[in-house]
Amino acid sequence: MVFRALPYTMKLILFVSRLSLKLQKNHTKSLKRTLSNTQASHIRPQTLVSQSHTYDLSRKTLIFDVEGTLLRSPSLFPYFMLVAFEAGSLIRALVLFAVYPFLFLVDEELSIKIMVMVTFIGIKKDGFRVGSSVLPKFFLEDVGMESFEVLRKGKKKIGVSKLPQVMVESFLKDYLEIDYVFGRELKVFGGYYLGLMIENKNNIRFQINEVLEDNDEKICFSNKSIKHNWTSFSKEVYVVSDEEKKLWQVLPRERYPKPLIFHDGRLAFRPDPINMLVMFMWFPFAICLSVFRSAVALTLPYDTLTPILAFTGLKLKLTNNNSTQNLNSSDDKQHKGCLYVCNHRTLLDPLYLSFGLKKPFAAVTYSLSRMSEILSPIKTVRLTRDRVVDAKTMDKMLKLGDLVVCPEGTTCREPYLLRFSPLFAELSDHIVPVALDTHVTMFYGTTASGLKCLDPFLFMMNPNPLYNIQFLDPIRGATFTSRDANSTRFDVANYVQSEIGKTLGFERTSLTRKDKYLVLAGNEGVVSSSHKR
Repeated sequence: MVFRALPYTMKLILFVSRLSLKLQKNHTKSLKRTLSNTQASHIRPQTLVSQSHTYDLSRKTLIFDVEGTLLRSPSLFPYFMLVAFEAGSLIRALVLFAVYPFLFLVDEELSIKIMVMVTFIGIKKDGFRVGSSVLPKFFLEDVGMESFEVLRKGKKKIGVSKLPQVMVESFLKDYLEIDYVFGRELKVFGGYYLGLMIENKNNIRFQINEVLEDNDEKICFSNKSIKHNWTSFSKEVYVVSDEEKKLWQVLPRERYPKPLIFHDGRLAFRPDPINMLVMFMWFPFAICLSVFRSAVALTLPYDTLTPILAFTGLKLKLTNNNSTQNLNSSDDKQHKGCLYVCNHRTLLDPLYLSFGLKKPFAAVTYSLSRMSEILSPIKTVRLTRDRVVDAKTMDKMLKLGDLVVCPEGTTCREPYLLRFSPLFAELSDHIVPVALDTHVTMFYGTTASGLKCLDPFLFMMNPNPLYNIQFLDPIRGATFTSRDANSTRFDVANYVQSEIGKTLGFERTSLTRKDKYLVLAGNEGVVSSSHKR
Protein backbone atom coordinates (compact mmCIF):
# COMPACT_ATOMS: atom_id res chain seq x y z
CA MET A 1 0.00 0.00 0.00
CA VAL A 2 2.88 2.37 0.81
CA PHE A 3 4.46 1.91 -2.61
CA ARG A 4 1.08 2.35 -4.39
CA ALA A 5 0.50 5.64 -2.63
CA LEU A 6 4.01 6.90 -3.24
CA PRO A 7 3.41 8.27 -6.81
CA TYR A 8 0.39 10.24 -5.63
CA THR A 9 2.37 11.62 -2.70
CA MET A 10 5.15 12.75 -5.02
CA LYS A 11 2.65 14.42 -7.35
CA LEU A 12 1.13 16.26 -4.39
CA ILE A 13 4.57 17.46 -3.25
CA LEU A 14 5.44 18.66 -6.77
CA PHE A 15 2.11 20.48 -7.09
CA VAL A 16 2.52 22.23 -3.75
CA SER A 17 6.14 23.12 -4.62
CA ARG A 18 5.12 24.72 -7.94
CA LEU A 19 2.31 26.62 -6.24
CA SER A 20 4.66 27.94 -3.57
CA LEU A 21 7.17 29.08 -6.19
CA LYS A 22 4.48 31.05 -8.01
CA LEU A 23 3.33 32.65 -4.76
CA GLN A 24 6.91 33.49 -3.86
CA LYS A 25 7.52 35.15 -7.25
CA ASN A 26 4.38 37.25 -6.88
CA HIS A 27 5.39 38.20 -3.37
CA THR A 28 8.85 39.24 -4.57
CA LYS A 29 7.39 41.43 -7.31
CA SER A 30 5.07 43.17 -4.86
CA LEU A 31 7.95 43.61 -2.43
CA LYS A 32 10.06 45.30 -5.12
CA ARG A 33 7.19 47.67 -5.91
CA THR A 34 6.89 48.54 -2.25
CA LEU A 35 10.61 49.23 -2.03
CA SER A 36 10.53 51.53 -5.03
CA ASN A 37 7.40 53.41 -3.96
CA THR A 38 7.92 53.67 -0.20
CA GLN A 39 11.67 53.97 0.27
CA ALA A 40 12.37 54.71 3.94
CA SER A 41 14.13 58.00 4.61
CA HIS A 42 16.91 56.44 6.69
CA ILE A 43 18.03 54.02 3.96
CA ARG A 44 20.27 55.07 1.13
CA PRO A 45 19.82 53.60 -2.33
CA GLN A 46 20.43 49.92 -1.74
CA THR A 47 23.22 47.95 -3.34
CA LEU A 48 24.39 44.36 -3.55
CA VAL A 49 26.61 42.98 -0.80
CA SER A 50 29.28 42.22 -3.40
CA GLN A 51 29.81 45.96 -3.93
CA SER A 52 30.77 46.41 -0.27
CA HIS A 53 34.21 45.00 -1.14
CA THR A 54 35.11 48.49 -2.31
CA TYR A 55 34.57 49.99 1.17
CA ASP A 56 36.79 49.90 4.24
CA LEU A 57 34.83 47.91 6.85
CA SER A 58 37.63 47.44 9.37
CA ARG A 59 36.34 50.20 11.63
CA LYS A 60 32.65 49.50 11.29
CA THR A 61 30.14 47.43 13.23
CA LEU A 62 28.36 45.00 10.91
CA ILE A 63 24.82 43.89 11.77
CA PHE A 64 23.58 41.12 9.52
CA ASP A 65 20.67 38.77 8.95
CA VAL A 66 22.16 35.27 9.39
CA GLU A 67 19.79 33.35 7.12
CA GLY A 68 19.45 36.06 4.49
CA THR A 69 23.05 37.21 4.09
CA LEU A 70 25.30 34.39 5.31
CA LEU A 71 23.72 31.04 4.39
CA ARG A 72 23.38 29.95 0.78
CA SER A 73 20.26 27.80 1.15
CA PRO A 74 16.89 29.54 1.51
CA SER A 75 15.39 26.59 3.41
CA LEU A 76 15.58 26.16 7.19
CA PHE A 77 13.91 22.75 7.15
CA PRO A 78 17.17 20.69 7.17
CA TYR A 79 18.33 22.28 10.42
CA PHE A 80 15.08 21.57 12.20
CA MET A 81 15.16 18.01 10.83
CA LEU A 82 18.62 17.53 12.34
CA VAL A 83 17.33 18.60 15.74
CA ALA A 84 14.23 16.40 15.42
CA PHE A 85 16.28 13.34 14.44
CA GLU A 86 19.35 13.78 16.65
CA ALA A 87 17.80 15.29 19.78
CA GLY A 88 14.40 13.63 19.39
CA SER A 89 13.82 10.34 17.62
CA LEU A 90 13.09 8.73 14.29
CA ILE A 91 9.35 9.12 14.96
CA ARG A 92 9.70 12.85 15.65
CA ALA A 93 11.66 13.23 12.41
CA LEU A 94 8.92 11.37 10.55
CA VAL A 95 6.27 13.72 11.98
CA LEU A 96 8.26 16.77 10.89
CA PHE A 97 8.66 15.27 7.43
CA ALA A 98 4.91 14.66 7.25
CA VAL A 99 4.06 18.31 7.95
CA TYR A 100 6.60 19.61 5.42
CA PRO A 101 4.09 19.98 2.49
CA PHE A 102 1.79 22.09 4.67
CA LEU A 103 4.57 24.60 5.39
CA PHE A 104 4.16 25.95 1.86
CA LEU A 105 0.59 26.99 2.63
CA VAL A 106 1.58 29.42 5.40
CA ASP A 107 3.96 32.36 5.65
CA GLU A 108 7.58 32.06 6.77
CA GLU A 109 6.97 33.09 10.37
CA LEU A 110 4.20 30.56 10.93
CA SER A 111 6.18 27.80 9.24
CA ILE A 112 9.08 28.42 11.63
CA LYS A 113 6.70 28.25 14.59
CA ILE A 114 5.30 24.94 13.35
CA MET A 115 8.78 23.46 12.94
CA VAL A 116 9.81 24.71 16.37
CA MET A 117 6.74 23.10 17.92
CA VAL A 118 7.32 19.70 16.30
CA THR A 119 11.06 19.77 16.87
CA PHE A 120 11.46 21.04 20.43
CA ILE A 121 8.37 20.10 22.40
CA GLY A 122 9.37 17.76 25.21
CA ILE A 123 13.15 18.06 24.63
CA LYS A 124 15.12 18.42 27.85
CA LYS A 125 16.90 21.77 28.02
CA ASP A 126 19.95 20.67 30.03
CA GLY A 127 20.64 17.71 27.76
CA PHE A 128 20.36 19.66 24.51
CA ARG A 129 23.76 19.70 22.80
CA VAL A 130 22.79 19.40 19.12
CA GLY A 131 23.39 23.12 18.65
CA SER A 132 27.08 22.73 19.51
CA SER A 133 27.83 19.14 18.47
CA VAL A 134 25.78 18.49 15.29
CA LEU A 135 24.50 21.68 13.64
CA PRO A 136 27.82 23.57 13.21
CA LYS A 137 29.04 21.11 10.55
CA PHE A 138 25.92 21.55 8.41
CA PHE A 139 25.80 25.32 8.93
CA LEU A 140 29.44 25.68 7.90
CA GLU A 141 28.81 23.68 4.73
CA ASP A 142 26.05 26.17 3.86
CA VAL A 143 28.03 29.38 4.38
CA GLY A 144 28.65 31.47 1.28
CA MET A 145 32.32 32.30 0.82
CA GLU A 146 31.60 35.70 -0.74
CA SER A 147 29.38 36.91 2.12
CA PHE A 148 31.71 35.54 4.77
CA GLU A 149 34.68 37.40 3.29
CA VAL A 150 32.72 40.63 3.60
CA LEU A 151 31.42 40.07 7.12
CA ARG A 152 34.76 38.97 8.58
CA LYS A 153 36.26 42.40 7.78
CA GLY A 154 34.15 44.22 10.34
CA LYS A 155 35.53 45.50 13.63
CA LYS A 156 32.50 44.17 15.48
CA LYS A 157 30.08 41.58 14.06
CA ILE A 158 26.48 41.11 15.23
CA GLY A 159 24.33 38.29 13.86
CA VAL A 160 20.52 38.36 14.00
CA SER A 161 18.68 35.08 13.37
CA LYS A 162 15.10 33.87 12.98
CA LEU A 163 16.14 30.53 14.45
CA PRO A 164 16.18 29.68 18.16
CA GLN A 165 19.30 30.92 19.94
CA VAL A 166 20.31 27.39 21.00
CA MET A 167 20.55 26.34 17.34
CA VAL A 168 22.83 29.08 15.98
CA GLU A 169 24.85 30.54 18.85
CA SER A 170 27.64 27.94 18.96
CA PHE A 171 28.04 27.89 15.18
CA LEU A 172 28.39 31.66 14.92
CA LYS A 173 30.46 32.37 18.02
CA ASP A 174 32.68 29.29 18.21
CA TYR A 175 33.38 28.69 14.52
CA LEU A 176 32.85 32.02 12.71
CA GLU A 177 33.99 34.26 15.58
CA ILE A 178 30.87 36.45 15.53
CA ASP A 179 30.92 38.75 18.55
CA TYR A 180 27.19 38.85 19.37
CA VAL A 181 24.31 36.58 18.35
CA PHE A 182 20.64 37.41 18.81
CA GLY A 183 18.19 34.63 18.05
CA ARG A 184 14.75 33.57 19.27
CA GLU A 185 14.29 32.38 22.83
CA LEU A 186 12.29 29.22 23.64
CA LYS A 187 9.82 28.79 26.46
CA VAL A 188 10.80 26.25 29.12
CA PHE A 189 8.71 24.55 31.79
CA GLY A 190 10.06 22.06 34.31
CA GLY A 191 13.38 21.88 32.48
CA TYR A 192 11.77 20.92 29.14
CA TYR A 193 11.13 22.97 26.02
CA LEU A 194 7.48 23.67 25.29
CA GLY A 195 7.96 24.08 21.55
CA LEU A 196 6.99 27.76 21.74
CA MET A 197 9.08 30.84 21.07
CA ILE A 198 9.07 33.97 23.16
CA GLU A 199 7.88 36.90 21.07
CA ASN A 200 11.01 39.03 21.41
CA LYS A 201 11.23 40.59 17.96
CA ASN A 202 10.76 44.08 19.37
CA ASN A 203 13.39 43.38 22.03
CA ILE A 204 16.09 42.50 19.51
CA ARG A 205 16.60 46.15 18.65
CA PHE A 206 16.94 46.97 22.34
CA GLN A 207 19.41 44.08 22.88
CA ILE A 208 21.53 45.18 19.93
CA ASN A 209 21.53 48.75 21.19
CA GLU A 210 22.94 47.57 24.53
CA VAL A 211 26.09 46.14 22.92
CA LEU A 212 26.65 49.11 20.63
CA GLU A 213 28.82 52.06 21.54
CA ASP A 214 27.99 55.67 20.71
CA ASN A 215 30.94 56.06 18.36
CA ASP A 216 30.28 52.83 16.44
CA GLU A 217 29.93 53.23 12.69
CA LYS A 218 27.19 50.77 11.83
CA ILE A 219 26.29 48.99 8.58
CA CYS A 220 23.40 46.55 8.18
CA PHE A 221 23.19 43.58 5.82
CA SER A 222 19.82 42.06 4.97
CA ASN A 223 17.81 40.52 2.18
CA LYS A 224 14.48 42.04 3.28
CA SER A 225 15.43 45.27 4.99
CA ILE A 226 11.96 46.75 5.41
CA LYS A 227 10.93 43.81 7.60
CA HIS A 228 13.71 44.28 10.16
CA ASN A 229 13.40 47.10 12.66
CA TRP A 230 17.10 46.80 13.54
CA THR A 231 18.13 48.06 10.10
CA SER A 232 17.32 51.58 11.28
CA PHE A 233 20.61 51.54 13.23
CA SER A 234 22.37 52.39 9.99
CA LYS A 235 21.77 54.65 7.00
CA GLU A 236 23.65 52.10 4.89
CA VAL A 237 21.79 48.84 4.28
CA TYR A 238 23.27 46.34 1.86
CA VAL A 239 20.70 43.96 0.41
CA VAL A 240 21.55 40.49 -0.86
CA SER A 241 19.49 39.44 -3.86
CA ASP A 242 18.44 35.86 -4.54
CA GLU A 243 20.31 35.98 -7.86
CA GLU A 244 23.52 36.88 -6.10
CA LYS A 245 23.18 34.07 -3.53
CA LYS A 246 22.84 31.50 -6.30
CA LEU A 247 26.34 32.43 -7.50
CA TRP A 248 27.97 32.06 -4.09
CA GLN A 249 30.55 29.33 -3.56
CA VAL A 250 30.78 27.06 -0.53
CA LEU A 251 33.22 28.28 2.10
CA PRO A 252 36.24 25.93 1.86
CA ARG A 253 37.26 24.00 4.96
CA GLU A 254 40.69 25.65 5.03
CA ARG A 255 39.02 29.08 5.32
CA TYR A 256 37.15 28.24 8.52
CA PRO A 257 38.28 30.64 11.30
CA LYS A 258 38.28 27.64 13.64
CA PRO A 259 38.73 24.12 12.21
CA LEU A 260 35.83 21.71 12.55
CA ILE A 261 37.51 18.66 14.12
CA PHE A 262 34.73 17.17 16.22
CA HIS A 263 31.07 16.70 15.42
CA ASP A 264 28.41 14.23 16.50
CA GLY A 265 25.11 12.88 15.22
CA ARG A 266 24.07 9.92 13.10
CA LEU A 267 23.04 11.50 9.78
CA ALA A 268 25.87 11.68 7.26
CA PHE A 269 23.92 13.69 4.67
CA ARG A 270 22.15 17.02 4.54
CA PRO A 271 18.55 16.18 5.50
CA ASP A 272 16.73 17.95 2.69
CA PRO A 273 13.15 16.70 2.06
CA ILE A 274 14.12 14.48 -0.90
CA ASN A 275 17.06 13.00 1.00
CA MET A 276 14.85 12.27 3.99
CA LEU A 277 12.27 10.60 1.76
CA VAL A 278 14.98 8.29 0.43
CA MET A 279 16.22 7.59 3.96
CA PHE A 280 12.77 6.69 5.29
CA MET A 281 12.17 4.37 2.34
CA TRP A 282 15.60 2.75 2.80
CA PHE A 283 15.41 2.39 6.59
CA PRO A 284 13.31 -0.84 6.88
CA PHE A 285 15.42 -2.58 4.25
CA ALA A 286 18.61 -1.26 5.90
CA ILE A 287 17.71 -2.93 9.21
CA CYS A 288 17.31 -6.30 7.51
CA LEU A 289 20.50 -5.80 5.53
CA SER A 290 22.47 -4.86 8.65
CA VAL A 291 21.24 -7.95 10.51
CA PHE A 292 22.21 -10.16 7.57
CA ARG A 293 25.67 -8.58 7.24
CA SER A 294 26.27 -8.94 10.96
CA ALA A 295 25.22 -12.58 10.96
CA VAL A 296 27.56 -13.36 8.06
CA ALA A 297 30.48 -11.57 9.74
CA LEU A 298 29.93 -13.38 13.04
CA THR A 299 29.39 -16.92 11.81
CA LEU A 300 31.16 -17.67 8.51
CA PRO A 301 34.90 -18.28 7.89
CA TYR A 302 37.01 -15.56 6.28
CA ASP A 303 37.21 -17.16 2.82
CA THR A 304 33.42 -17.34 2.66
CA LEU A 305 32.28 -14.14 4.36
CA THR A 306 34.46 -11.77 2.31
CA PRO A 307 32.78 -12.35 -1.09
CA ILE A 308 29.32 -12.47 0.50
CA LEU A 309 29.79 -9.13 2.28
CA ALA A 310 31.20 -7.63 -0.92
CA PHE A 311 28.09 -8.80 -2.77
CA THR A 312 25.88 -6.98 -0.22
CA GLY A 313 27.71 -3.70 -0.86
CA LEU A 314 30.45 -3.66 1.78
CA LYS A 315 33.64 -2.38 0.18
CA LEU A 316 37.14 -3.16 1.47
CA LYS A 317 40.31 -1.87 -0.17
CA LEU A 318 43.78 -3.06 0.95
CA THR A 319 47.07 -1.46 -0.06
CA ASN A 320 50.74 -2.39 0.51
CA ASN A 321 50.02 -5.77 2.02
CA ASN A 322 53.55 -7.00 1.11
CA SER A 323 55.01 -5.12 4.08
CA THR A 324 53.24 -7.42 6.51
CA GLN A 325 54.50 -10.52 4.70
CA ASN A 326 58.08 -9.27 4.88
CA LEU A 327 57.64 -8.56 8.56
CA ASN A 328 56.35 -12.05 9.29
CA SER A 329 59.34 -13.62 7.55
CA SER A 330 61.94 -11.60 9.49
CA ASP A 331 63.80 -12.74 12.57
CA ASP A 332 61.83 -12.36 15.78
CA LYS A 333 63.96 -12.87 18.84
CA GLN A 334 61.29 -11.52 21.12
CA HIS A 335 58.87 -14.33 20.30
CA LYS A 336 56.03 -11.85 20.16
CA GLY A 337 53.26 -11.23 17.73
CA CYS A 338 53.05 -8.26 15.43
CA LEU A 339 51.65 -4.98 16.79
CA TYR A 340 49.35 -3.22 14.31
CA VAL A 341 48.97 0.47 15.16
CA CYS A 342 45.94 2.14 13.51
CA ASN A 343 44.24 5.47 13.53
CA HIS A 344 40.69 5.08 14.85
CA ARG A 345 37.67 5.54 12.54
CA THR A 346 35.01 3.15 13.93
CA LEU A 347 34.71 0.25 16.35
CA LEU A 348 35.03 -2.06 13.35
CA ASP A 349 38.68 -1.12 12.68
CA PRO A 350 40.19 -4.36 14.13
CA LEU A 351 37.44 -6.45 12.55
CA TYR A 352 38.04 -5.07 9.05
CA LEU A 353 41.76 -5.58 9.52
CA SER A 354 41.06 -9.19 10.40
CA PHE A 355 38.83 -9.57 7.31
CA GLY A 356 41.49 -8.04 5.09
CA LEU A 357 44.34 -10.30 6.22
CA LYS A 358 42.00 -13.27 6.72
CA LYS A 359 43.30 -14.13 10.16
CA PRO A 360 42.10 -13.44 13.70
CA PHE A 361 43.53 -10.67 15.84
CA ALA A 362 43.21 -9.61 19.42
CA ALA A 363 42.30 -5.97 20.01
CA VAL A 364 42.67 -3.69 23.01
CA THR A 365 40.14 -0.91 23.51
CA TYR A 366 39.75 1.99 25.90
CA SER A 367 35.98 1.81 25.80
CA LEU A 368 33.57 -0.74 24.39
CA SER A 369 29.91 -1.40 25.10
CA ARG A 370 29.14 -4.74 26.68
CA MET A 371 26.93 -5.66 23.74
CA SER A 372 29.73 -5.06 21.21
CA GLU A 373 32.15 -6.97 23.40
CA ILE A 374 29.88 -10.03 23.51
CA LEU A 375 29.14 -10.05 19.78
CA SER A 376 32.70 -9.38 18.61
CA PRO A 377 34.11 -12.30 16.56
CA ILE A 378 37.64 -11.41 17.67
CA LYS A 379 39.05 -11.22 21.17
CA THR A 380 38.80 -7.79 22.80
CA VAL A 381 40.41 -6.66 26.05
CA ARG A 382 39.67 -3.45 27.92
CA LEU A 383 42.44 -1.07 28.94
CA THR A 384 42.25 0.65 32.31
CA ARG A 385 44.13 3.90 31.45
CA ASP A 386 46.67 2.90 34.09
CA ARG A 387 49.95 2.88 32.15
CA VAL A 388 51.66 0.15 34.16
CA VAL A 389 48.65 -2.19 34.17
CA ASP A 390 47.88 -1.61 30.48
CA ALA A 391 51.52 -2.22 29.47
CA LYS A 392 51.48 -5.60 31.23
CA THR A 393 48.17 -6.50 29.59
CA MET A 394 49.35 -5.64 26.08
CA ASP A 395 52.70 -7.38 26.57
CA LYS A 396 50.92 -10.54 27.68
CA MET A 397 48.62 -10.47 24.66
CA LEU A 398 51.53 -9.89 22.26
CA LYS A 399 53.17 -13.06 23.52
CA LEU A 400 50.01 -14.94 22.52
CA GLY A 401 49.79 -13.53 18.97
CA ASP A 402 49.17 -10.43 16.84
CA LEU A 403 47.56 -7.41 18.45
CA VAL A 404 45.70 -4.34 17.15
CA VAL A 405 45.74 -1.03 19.00
CA CYS A 406 44.31 2.42 18.20
CA PRO A 407 46.44 4.86 20.24
CA GLU A 408 44.12 7.81 19.54
CA GLY A 409 41.79 6.29 22.12
CA THR A 410 38.65 7.53 20.36
CA THR A 411 37.28 7.97 16.87
CA CYS A 412 37.55 11.11 14.75
CA ARG A 413 35.32 11.55 11.67
CA GLU A 414 37.02 14.52 10.09
CA PRO A 415 40.42 14.43 8.32
CA TYR A 416 42.40 14.96 11.52
CA LEU A 417 44.52 12.72 13.74
CA LEU A 418 44.30 13.05 17.50
CA ARG A 419 47.35 12.65 19.71
CA PHE A 420 48.78 9.10 19.76
CA SER A 421 49.34 7.59 23.19
CA PRO A 422 53.01 6.43 23.26
CA LEU A 423 52.35 3.28 25.29
CA PHE A 424 52.58 0.98 22.25
CA ALA A 425 56.02 2.28 21.24
CA GLU A 426 57.97 0.37 23.89
CA LEU A 427 56.16 -2.97 23.76
CA SER A 428 57.29 -4.48 20.47
CA ASP A 429 60.08 -4.36 17.89
CA HIS A 430 57.60 -5.35 15.16
CA ILE A 431 55.24 -2.41 14.67
CA VAL A 432 53.16 -1.99 11.52
CA PRO A 433 51.46 1.41 11.14
CA VAL A 434 48.07 1.07 9.44
CA ALA A 435 46.26 4.02 7.85
CA LEU A 436 42.48 3.65 7.91
CA ASP A 437 39.78 5.71 6.27
CA THR A 438 36.05 5.16 5.89
CA HIS A 439 33.27 6.58 3.76
CA VAL A 440 29.54 6.42 4.45
CA THR A 441 26.61 8.08 2.70
CA MET A 442 23.73 7.76 5.14
CA PHE A 443 24.61 6.92 8.76
CA TYR A 444 27.71 7.49 10.87
CA GLY A 445 28.94 4.45 12.76
CA THR A 446 30.33 6.49 15.66
CA THR A 447 28.85 8.58 18.45
CA ALA A 448 29.94 10.50 21.52
CA SER A 449 26.59 11.00 23.23
CA GLY A 450 24.44 8.15 21.89
CA LEU A 451 24.43 4.39 22.36
CA LYS A 452 27.79 2.99 21.29
CA CYS A 453 26.33 -0.51 21.06
CA LEU A 454 24.48 0.66 17.92
CA ASP A 455 27.62 1.97 16.19
CA PRO A 456 28.51 -1.19 14.20
CA PHE A 457 24.85 -1.84 13.40
CA LEU A 458 24.35 1.66 11.94
CA PHE A 459 27.56 1.45 9.95
CA MET A 460 26.26 -1.76 8.37
CA MET A 461 22.99 0.02 7.48
CA ASN A 462 24.74 2.16 4.87
CA PRO A 463 24.15 1.06 1.26
CA ASN A 464 27.85 0.94 0.30
CA PRO A 465 30.15 1.62 3.26
CA LEU A 466 33.83 1.75 2.31
CA TYR A 467 36.89 0.82 4.35
CA ASN A 468 40.29 1.76 2.97
CA ILE A 469 43.23 0.02 4.70
CA GLN A 470 46.83 0.93 3.87
CA PHE A 471 49.75 -0.91 5.48
CA LEU A 472 52.86 1.24 5.92
CA ASP A 473 56.48 0.16 6.26
CA PRO A 474 57.18 -1.66 9.55
CA ILE A 475 59.22 0.10 12.23
CA ARG A 476 60.87 -0.90 15.49
CA GLY A 477 59.78 0.31 18.90
CA ALA A 478 61.66 2.80 21.06
CA THR A 479 63.31 0.07 23.16
CA PHE A 480 64.56 -1.90 20.15
CA THR A 481 65.42 0.79 17.59
CA SER A 482 68.98 1.08 16.36
CA ARG A 483 68.45 4.14 14.16
CA ASP A 484 68.69 6.60 17.00
CA ALA A 485 69.95 5.72 20.45
CA ASN A 486 68.13 8.72 21.89
CA SER A 487 64.77 7.78 20.38
CA THR A 488 61.97 7.75 22.93
CA ARG A 489 58.47 6.30 22.91
CA PHE A 490 57.15 9.80 22.26
CA ASP A 491 59.33 10.10 19.15
CA VAL A 492 58.07 6.76 17.84
CA ALA A 493 54.42 7.67 18.54
CA ASN A 494 54.82 11.03 16.80
CA TYR A 495 56.57 9.38 13.85
CA VAL A 496 53.76 6.86 13.41
CA GLN A 497 51.15 9.63 13.65
CA SER A 498 53.08 11.66 11.08
CA GLU A 499 53.37 8.79 8.59
CA ILE A 500 49.68 7.89 8.86
CA GLY A 501 48.75 11.56 8.46
CA LYS A 502 50.88 11.90 5.31
CA THR A 503 49.39 8.75 3.82
CA LEU A 504 45.78 9.81 4.39
CA GLY A 505 46.26 13.55 3.90
CA PHE A 506 45.02 14.13 7.46
CA GLU A 507 46.19 16.97 9.67
CA ARG A 508 47.90 16.10 12.93
CA THR A 509 46.67 17.59 16.22
CA SER A 510 47.56 17.36 19.89
CA LEU A 511 43.92 16.93 20.91
CA THR A 512 42.88 13.95 23.02
CA ARG A 513 39.84 11.87 23.85
CA LYS A 514 39.09 14.22 26.75
CA ASP A 515 38.98 17.22 24.41
CA LYS A 516 36.54 15.45 22.10
CA TYR A 517 34.06 14.50 24.80
CA LEU A 518 34.19 17.92 26.43
CA VAL A 519 33.16 19.46 23.09
CA LEU A 520 30.51 16.93 22.08
CA ALA A 521 29.09 15.51 25.30
CA GLY A 522 30.08 17.93 28.05
CA ASN A 523 32.04 15.27 29.97
CA GLU A 524 35.53 13.79 29.94
CA GLY A 525 34.47 10.55 28.25
CA VAL A 526 35.35 8.36 31.22
CA VAL A 527 32.53 6.37 32.82
CA SER A 528 32.16 3.21 34.80
CA SER A 529 32.76 0.07 32.80
CA SER A 530 29.32 -1.11 33.74
CA HIS A 531 27.74 1.63 31.67
CA LYS A 532 27.29 1.64 27.94
CA ARG A 533 28.40 4.71 26.15
